[in-house]
Amino acid sequence: MDEESQAVQPRDQSCWAALPDVCLRRVFWWLGDRDRSRAALVCRKWNQMMYSADLWRYRTITFSGRPSRVHASEFESALWYVKKFGRYLEHLEIRFLNPYNAVLTKKFQVTVRGLLSCLGKSNNRLKSLSVQHLELDRPVWRSSIRGSLIKSLSCFLKKAGRQLDRLSLKGARLTVEQGCAVLGSLSCSRGESLVSQLNIEDYFSHHLAVYSSPRFSKTMATFRSLASLTLNYNCISDELLDGLCENNAGTLWTINIKCHVHDPHGQVIWGVSWARLARRAANLQVNFFFERVMKHERLARVLLQEIPVRGLSLRSCYFSDPDWSMRPTLTDLLPTFRHTLQKLTFEFNNNHESLDEELCFLVSSCRKLFYFKIWAFLDVRFVERILKSQEEGQCSLRTLKVRIYTNRYETNDEDRTLREIHRKYRKLIDSELNYFVIAYPMM
Repeated sequence: MDEESQAVQPRDQSCWAALPDVCLRRVFWWLGDRDRSRAALVCRKWNQMMYSADLWRYRTITFSGRPSRVHASEFESALWYVKKFGRYLEHLEIRFLNPYNAVLTKKFQVTVRGLLSCLGKSNNRLKSLSVQHLELDRPVWRSSIRGSLIKSLSCFLKKAGRQLDRLSLKGARLTVEQGCAVLGSLSCSRGESLVSQLNIEDYFSHHLAVYSSPRFSKTMATFRSLASLTLNYNCISDELLDGLCENNAGTLWTINIKCHVHDPHGQVIWGVSWARLARRAANLQVNFFFERVMKHERLARVLLQEIPVRGLSLRSCYFSDPDWSMRPTLTDLLPTFRHTLQKLTFEFNNNHESLDEELCFLVSSCRKLFYFKIWAFLDVRFVERILKSQEEGQCSLRTLKVRIYTNRYETNDEDRTLREIHRKYRKLIDSELNYFVIAYPMM
């Protein structure tokens, strides 16, 4: 190479030309679709790089439920993407945000039909599918549109069921018959489904007693490799637990159960069914999420002592009932699980009773507890008591989140005390805790 060529080379070639492919792919991974399209026009190498499978394994497709010029091309671009790069897809999430009218739900249904049809023909890599919060029981979904969407989803799951590992249909709001038909399509090809993570929280419409449906128990019996199952308590029955024990005991690790005030939750579940499942699935951990189900007698029917409860969330959503007391739950029911509880979340309006003593005792008695979050009416010194217990080794928290409700608009006094407490235990907080504490006016 002559001197003239050596002088010209630095100007003609950027350092990007010598960048290794693995580094270039990593840079392109952070780009959005528009920037990727522009980058593909730079040179042949960059154009070829855009067809790297690493760039297209994960995809979230969001559809706006309201008419807008900004979102006008969402439907077309989603279909374009799947046709061009769908064969590389491994993890797909589809979102449809608050549909405004039947015209948009129809457009969404037609687009999803084309999208899933294209994927079914070109893709054999898909491992994870999430289609959440469709709320198909809303009036905006006409019967014909809803039926067509369910049919498209079922047909796709029949094809993809062989390789699919994770499925989330949270918030679909289907009838029992519709929901079982969709889930049943996963096992059409081989008579069983090997999905390991299944999320069907709020999958069925409110007020449905799914636990009384033999078809649901039969459908769930086709799942043979579940490691994580998320569902509502209105789906729980002795038959379901027996089926999980029979078909998934070797793989089942986590069950997440939501119990909502509007869902039927008065069914009788025998403790022996839970005990049998816990014995066969030795590593099983159960997490409960209660929404406005706060009364002791209702909780006691659900939280049987045979359940290996790992996490517990009790939320009243700011509702206050003078006839309701949290004390029996804190002193009599929850200590039953002190040997297994690791996460506790409380959000309730206890303006009519003080619970500082009971809460401190519960935290100290749960020796495995590492996460504690509470939003309630508390004395500011409650935080200091928890930190002192942590310092003395009586508890081993890693996360402490406290929102202290007050009946006054001004929280200057509470804020001042909390700052003093933080200064006093700053070394402990900085070294051991994910810490968030605030005073909050509850007016």
